[in-house]
Amino acid sequence: MYSKEVTVMNASGLHANLVQFCAKFPCKLTMTGGRSPVDLKSIFAVLSAAVKAGTTVTITGDGADEQQAVEEVCRFIEQLEG
Repeated sequence: MYSKEVTVMNASGLHANLVQFCAKFPCKLTMTGGRSPVDLKSIFAVLSAAVKAGTTVTITGDGADEQQAVEEVCRFIEQLEG
């Protein structure tokens, strides 16, 4: 298991395209930071988490490509525009 913190800076919070990005990784990806863990491959879970700009979350990967997946997801979140 590998985890890393990232701060959501996008004014609109997290987008649905995060789910599409996460789907390409075979490992399990979750996010914590407020409510219970959120499955980053579930559009419903990501949107209902309602993560707002300025929120620091922890991204956790569990599986063969966990470190690469977490690093790429964190970069993706940091680069979200909106």
